Amino acid sequence: MHLAVSLDIAVTDSQDILDFGQISAFVRDLEAAGVDMVVISDAADAPSTSPFEATTLLAALATVTEKIGLVASASTLAHQPYNLARRFASLDIISHGRIGWNATLRQNPREAANFSRPEGFSDDDFRRRAEEFINIVRLLWVSWEHDALLFDKVSGRFHDPDKMHLIDFTGEFFSVRGPLNVARSPQGVPVLVMSGLSETELDFVSRRADAVLLDKREPDAKATSDEIKRRAHEAGRNPATMKVLAVADARPEFDGRKLKELCLSSGCDGIALNVEARTAALKDFIERLLPDLERQGFAKARSGKTLRDRLGLSEDRRP
Repeated sequence: MHLAVSLDIAVTDSQDILDFGQISAFVRDLEAAGVDMVVISDAADAPSTSPFEATTLLAALATVTEKIGLVASASTLAHQPYNLARRFASLDIISHGRIGWNATLRQNPREAANFSRPEGFSDDDFRRRAEEFINIVRLLWVSWEHDALLFDKVSGRFHDPDKMHLIDFTGEFFSVRGPLNVARSPQGVPVLVMSGLSETELDFVSRRADAVLLDKREPDAKATSDEIKRRAHEAGRNPATMKVLAVADARPEFDGRKLKELCLSSGCDGIALNVEARTAALKDFIERLLPDLERQGFAKARSGKTLRDRLGLSEDRRP
């Protein structure tokens, strides 16, 4: 059973702001226990007092950890596909292949208002735009083949042109020529995590996601997990090449046994626990709940160096 820990640094009560030392110590404790990945979010419905931006924080965490997967949420509203693809590819190189992008498929009105779309998008426009955005990012990540860059000073060849691919994408919302101006990263395609799903997005998710975080309010996680994997099979994927994690809050009344029961009843591959970005909540999770989860079979040591290795995912060769 896989175990992920989600920390939304933007959701604070303005009285208890975590500094980098506290966050990095927490993530190192998760790593030592064998947690598969930590998901950093920084989106909130109210103004945040956090001093950090999630992807920047990931770069710093990559320098003080060695094994744990590092995933940041980044909105398709607040970025362009090219600069976001470049940032995550660069992070994957810095971390030696431990990076994932959590592409939440839910609009945040505050983000829309801060990025020149105060009226937001209709739900259907937002869905089509997000799908186009994600497809472009994936194409950019593979625009250089692994051995495309030669750096051969003797022959004067910088790259093999046959292994460099323009994407020449023109769609409904974006136009991107490519290729990316960052080399192919260790994972080739950083792990694509998706969350905030609606029924209309399940087909896209089943074709594209490496890992899915089911909303904690999902009334029947097992039915949704089964449906995602059924659609993945129909789309020609091996359902084992994606992981579905049930999401829950790390509440004081939960212990390892209850969370294991929740995971097993959901039919999911593991669980993602939301931990509040407060000093007391981090301390309680590390000292009380994490050891209990280890005893219940979560957070096992796994072979391999990359996040794909940890999750048991093969290299993404899908078009």
